Amino acid sequence: MTTLIAFQPNNSASPPFSVSVTLDSTSYQLIATWNLSGQRWYASLQDQSGNTVWMGALIGSPLDSNIYLALGIFQTSTLLYRADTGNFEITP
Repeated sequence: MTTLIAFQPNNSASPPFSVSVTLDSTSYQLIATWNLSGQRWYASLQDQSGNTVWMGALIGSPLDSNIYLALGIFQTSTLLYRADTGNFEITP
């Protein structure tokens, strides 16, 4: 089962995008911020204590292939951003 989360940043919020996600049965905060120097979005995952467990550029996967974010951190869960649909996809 795949969970879809629409990436809809709000420029008046700080951070512009934040949502709770569950990966490998553990809750994380998925946060996306705009990097002015890099002129792109960056995403991070924080645990319940606020510790960053992963941070990287928000790389969009095309519809016909997958570019996983936070690769190698989780045993069963995957996280990707589908650029064409504007959704994060979390499995399982």
